[in-house]
Amino acid sequence: MYVNKESVQEKNFLASAKFQNFTYQVDDTGITADTNGKKIVKAGTVYKVNNVAVGLVFADVDVTHGPQPAAIMVEGYVLEARLPETVSSTDKAAMTGIKFR
Repeated sequence: MYVNKESVQEKNFLASAKFQNFTYQVDDTGITADTNGKKIVKAGTVYKVNNVAVGLVFADVDVTHGPQPAAIMVEGYVLEARLPETVSSTDKAAMTGIKFR
C-alpha cells in the first residue's frame, strides 16, 4: 500500500473567537500553482468582489480544478502580522467589519 503524507501549515490569524463568515465563490484566475501543481488561495488573503475588498479567506482553498466555494470572514478581529500578505489601507477601509490588531 502506498501512502503519500503531506503536512499543512496554516497560521491562525484570529484574535478573537467571535467572527462572521459568508460563502463566496473563489476564482482560480491569477493563482500560481505550487511545486505540487496545486493552486491554493491562502487563508487570510483579501477577497475582492468587483475589485473592492469584502473580507478575508478563512481557510486555504484549493482552486486547482476551477473556482470553489469558500468561507470569507466579513466580521471579527485578526492579528495583522500573521496574514500572508500586507493589507492595503484602501482594503482595510473597505472591510469595515474586520478589526486589525
